[in-house]
Amino acid sequence: MRDLIRLAQPVLRLLGRDDRGAVGVLVAVLITGGVLLGIGALVIDVGQIYQSRAELQNGADAGALAVAKSCASGSCNTTLAQPVTTPNTTVLTRNHLGTDQVAVVTCSQSSCPPSPIIGCPKAPSGGAGYVDVLTSAIKLPPVFARLLRGNSKYPGTDVKACAQAEWGAPSSANTIAFTVSACTWDADTKQGFAPPPPYPPNPASSFDQVIQLHTKTSNTGCPTEPSGADAPGNFGWTDDSGNCNVPISGGSYGGNTGTSVSQDCADVIYNDWLNKTLIFVPVYTIVGGTGTNSTYTLKGFAAFVITGYNLPGAKQHNQGSDWLDKKNDCKGNNVCINGFFTQGLIPSPGTVGGPPMGASIVELSG
Repeated sequence: MRDLIRLAQPVLRLLGRDDRGAVGVLVAVLITGGVLLGIGALVIDVGQIYQSRAELQNGADAGALAVAKSCASGSCNTTLAQPVTTPNTTVLTRNHLGTDQVAVVTCSQSSCPPSPIIGCPKAPSGGAGYVDVLTSAIKLPPVFARLLRGNSKYPGTDVKACAQAEWGAPSSANTIAFTVSACTWDADTKQGFAPPPPYPPNPASSFDQVIQLHTKTSNTGCPTEPSGADAPGNFGWTDDSGNCNVPISGGSYGGNTGTSVSQDCADVIYNDWLNKTLIFVPVYTIVGGTGTNSTYTLKGFAAFVITGYNLPGAKQHNQGSDWLDKKNDCKGNNVCINGFFTQGLIPSPGTVGGPPMGASIVELSG
């Protein structure tokens, strides 16, 4: 560019102060030298490639999440990718789309094998499995590049994007603000998981269990968990961040070993019982401290359905009769939550990496 301007300086001097003529001559020189075409190819064509790639990436992300969610639910439907990848593209990109490549890879809890699709991210460290979705635009046509000298036969650019979504048991999640002991989960899932909602048809009444509130560490031990674990049949309240919700990340979380239930939790539990809703609860091994200073040690996350409850002291919705097994109704001063464990996908964000206890989560991992 500096060389062209230097060559144009004598002409500009002849034109004196006429800036319009100077610009015209300079543009003519630049066009003759192919510089503006080169700049156009760089700005327009390369910008178009970047835009196309961003659109393809959005589509790949959506496709990978759609397939991974189906995998977490047990079906692994790879045909779900294409319907959500295409709507993310503009007409220009859409007219040149290639065929999506979709690969589902199952993993052990400790490691995942590499993807069969070349050009996708490396395998995640390990969950239940992951999905790679590769989207592509074949020979995206240029706007200016073919006008450059010697470049008239330039065929266009292949643009690709790959997304990876992982599913598995979470190590962090948002859950309802009550928690059950690992010993409870061990005992209540001996016969396996109950079928998930919707109901009816209802699961067998043998899945229905009564879980009672504890006010301190039981010290009675647990045959299925390490020394110091809380006894079976116990649940407790956790710290409530509002609306009976608690975000849990890390190996421990706060709680309250008192018997009182917040009105937020009483309302939420009532609605979950009334609608037979699938909820998600943290599972603890050990509880330490007392009152609002208590701390639970996290084991994992479980999927749970409330069938009945008795929460004395709640201003409203203090009791719900057990809709699966009336014989399990909890009455009087007992503080109980009845229900059963099942399997399900947590809809809120979280991180894969916990032990499999019925709850699953999906996240973009590449």
